Amino acid sequence: MPMLPRAVLFICLTTAFSSAQALAQSAPPAPPVTVAKPVVREVVDSDEFIGRFQAVDEVSVRSRVGGYLQEVHFKDGSMVKQGDLLFVIDQRPFITTLNESTAALEVAKSSLTLADAQFKRAESLATTGSQSASTLDDRRRDLISAQANVRGAQATVDRANLDMDFTRITAPLSGRIDRRLISVGNLVQADQTVLTTIVSLDPIDFYFDVDERRLLSYADEARKNGSALQQGGGGLDVAVTIADSRQKPFKGKLDFAENRVDNETGTIRVRARFPNPDLVLQPGLFGRIQVQGSNSYKAILVPDEAIGSDQNQRVVYTVDTAGNVTPKSVRLGPKLYGYRVIRDGMTGDETVVVNGLMRIRPGVKVTPQLIELPQQATDDEPPAQADAQGTSQ
Repeated sequence: MPMLPRAVLFICLTTAFSSAQALAQSAPPAPPVTVAKPVVREVVDSDEFIGRFQAVDEVSVRSRVGGYLQEVHFKDGSMVKQGDLLFVIDQRPFITTLNESTAALEVAKSSLTLADAQFKRAESLATTGSQSASTLDDRRRDLISAQANVRGAQATVDRANLDMDFTRITAPLSGRIDRRLISVGNLVQADQTVLTTIVSLDPIDFYFDVDERRLLSYADEARKNGSALQQGGGGLDVAVTIADSRQKPFKGKLDFAENRVDNETGTIRVRARFPNPDLVLQPGLFGRIQVQGSNSYKAILVPDEAIGSDQNQRVVYTVDTAGNVTPKSVRLGPKLYGYRVIRDGMTGDETVVVNGLMRIRPGVKVTPQLIELPQQATDDEPPAQADAQGTSQ
C-alpha cells in the first residue's frame, strides 16, 4: 500500500479533530431536575371506611291517651328541649272522668267512716256480751270492704289524674323535631298515632362496617399490643370528612364494636361518637372515616410527583453525584402527611428526582438541583386525616 503524503495525512487529521470538536459543541447540556432526600419519620397507617351518621337518640312521639288533637305548641323543624309542651289532647272528657272518680272516692271514704264507727261500736258491745260474735264479724267484714273500696276509688282518681297529665304531650328528649304529622281536630289513637319524631343532634353517632381482611389485620395488631376495635371501640381517636370540602374533618372517638361478624356480609359494625355543637352533622349524612390501621413505624415518604411508571411497575429515579439517573422499582403504600409511603424498594438514603421526570432520558445525565423536603407537605393530621386509598400497588 503506498504511503500517503504527509500533507494529505495532516489534512485528514485536522478534519477529524474539527468534526469531533463541532459535535461536542453541538451536544445539548444536561437537563436540570429537582432532587431531594426522601422524608423518613415515624408514621401510623390509617384505613378509610364509608359510613352514615345516626342520631344517638330518636323517638316517635305518640299519645298515651286517645282523643281529638286540640293544640300544637311547636314550629316544624325547630329545636326543642326535654319537657317542652308539644301537643294537647282535648281535656274535657278527662276532666269529667276525673270529677266522677273524685266523687266516687268521697263516697267510698264516707262509707269507710260509717263502717269504722259500726265496727268499733260492735266491738265495744261484744266485750260486755251485749253483741254477738257473728255481728262483730259482719262489722269487721264491712270495714275491710270499705277500706278496699277507698283504695280502689283512690286508684281510679290516680288513673284519671294520670290520663289528664297524658293529654299534655311533652318532648321526651332534647333535639330537633320533625313536622307535625297530624293536624288539629283529628282523632288520635292511644299508643298508635305517630304525632311527630325527635332526634338528638349533639353528640351524634357514625356507623361503619369493617371487612374481614382488615379485621384480621387488627386482630394481629391486638395480639401485639391491643387494638381498639378488638376491645369494643376503646376510645381510639378518629376523624370523619363529609361531602362539603369546605368543612374540616370532624374529630371523635370509637366507642363501640359489635361482638360478632355478620354471617351474610362478613363485616363487623363499629360506631364512633362525635361532638356536634354547631349541629352541622345530621342523621343520614354519608361520611368517610379514617381509623388507625397499624402501630407506629418508621416510613420512607416521597411526593407523588416523584413516582413514575414503567409498564406495570411504579418507579422512582435516583441520581448520583455525577448526574447519572437510575430507576428503582418500588411498592407504594398510603398517603400520609402529604407524601406517599414507600413500602419496599428504597432504604431512605437515596437522592430522588422530585420534579422534572419528563426531562429524564435513558443514558442522558442530568443536572441535579438539591432541595430539602419539609416533614409535612400538607396540613393533614395523620392518622385520622390520612388518605388511605393508596393501598399497596
